[in-house]
Amino acid sequence: MHATIEEIEAEKSLIEDQAKEKMEKAIETVQANFNTVRTGRANPAMLDRIEVEYYGTPVNLKSIAQISTPDATSLLIQPYDKSSLKLIEKTIVAANLGVTPSNDGEVIRVTVPPLTSDRRKELSKTVAKLAEDGKVAIRNIRRDAIKAYDKLEKEKKLSEDNVKDLSADLQKVTDEYMKKIESIQKQKEQELMKI
Repeated sequence: MHATIEEIEAEKSLIEDQAKEKMEKAIETVQANFNTVRTGRANPAMLDRIEVEYYGTPVNLKSIAQISTPDATSLLIQPYDKSSLKLIEKTIVAANLGVTPSNDGEVIRVTVPPLTSDRRKELSKTVAKLAEDGKVAIRNIRRDAIKAYDKLEKEKKLSEDNVKDLSADLQKVTDEYMKKIESIQKQKEQELMKI
């Protein structure tokens, strides 16, 4: 008893669509992680992971202050509540981002120094590792999808040939997502090399 083309397509679309959705999320995670790696330019995303102990509760800096980039080498942080200025300043210093905040009683200015070549190399390694983590996640998603196909084969819902074809299609999808990671990695490395 073999699966009809419709049944095969239904199984494929279910498993492959889920895999694509998860791979898409993996790419978003890699991109979000890349955004927190600082380049030579000031970028509010460098502060995305900063949590401030605000009235005893850790809150994201973006939720208690407006962050802007007046120019390529500085960030301007305007807290909605001026009493949190010192706290925000201390938290940024403690975050070890290689930047120096200064507080004038109204706003905090963060000057982003140019990257040294050693720091660029270090950050390139970080980017490579984040990209590798993304690739591992995508390989794991592929592996889980193939397991799902194999299970359907064991349950006699798909033939061995069906599974071979579906796995080949899945490999194409996987390759596509691997290329996406490589492309955003290259982009990030180029940003790092810009002075």
